[in-house]
Amino acid sequence: MGVQRLVAVAFENETDPELAGLVDEIVWIRVGQLSKLISAFTRNGVQACVMAGQITPKNLFDLRPDLRAMALLFKLKEKNAHTIFGAIADELKREGVELIEATPWLEPLMPRRGFHAGPKLSPEQQADVNFGYRVAKDISRLEIGQTVVVKNGAVLAVEAFEGTDRCLVRGGELAGKEGKAVAVKVAKEKHDLRFDIPCVGAQTLEICASAGICVLALEAGKTLLLEQDRLDELVKKHRITVTAVGGSDAATSSAA
Repeated sequence: MGVQRLVAVAFENETDPELAGLVDEIVWIRVGQLSKLISAFTRNGVQACVMAGQITPKNLFDLRPDLRAMALLFKLKEKNAHTIFGAIADELKREGVELIEATPWLEPLMPRRGFHAGPKLSPEQQADVNFGYRVAKDISRLEIGQTVVVKNGAVLAVEAFEGTDRCLVRGGELAGKEGKAVAVKVAKEKHDLRFDIPCVGAQTLEICASAGICVLALEAGKTLLLEQDRLDELVKKHRITVTAVGGSDAATSSAA
């Protein structure tokens, strides 16, 4: 796509070391070293950057911020992903580095409306998908989380700071011996695609299987589905349905 040189800023104990072999230069920093992050870009002449991967939520409480990061955090009245990363984007822009969306490179990995893998949904499962979608959109709007686990029209688990995987495990435990819960993962309303793209992969499906969750529904066009080459194998092995649902889909089905 015309990119001549790739410089990566990687986070110790977070970023996969194999990334080093895929870029021209890699700079390792600790979470919270904002000045070092910015200088890594500016001294390499980087004018645009994208965010990829994630920082484990609990590590945000263990960080040792440098002076620039401390000043940034001090100014924030609310401290969540949107406010923190938005402020970092502003700091980058002041130094001539623009944080841009990664979606041009990622769109092939984002299932669209109508995507379906695995067993066909029963009417009860479809109703739970629609219900879970509405609940998940509401909790995401309130900055609580982006995933819910439901069964028979009841909410079993809501994602908060613990992250998606532990929410799935908790929801599966509460579904009873037969399991058969439905998980729904969405994007936030008016979410910033520069740093807020929901993501699931093979590990997510394995966790769903171990937790007895039989349906994983993703918001269409706004969720990354990684390792799609393994999808058919995993949905057949575990008899899990993976489907994409959008706002108009859910509203139509609900009204019907």
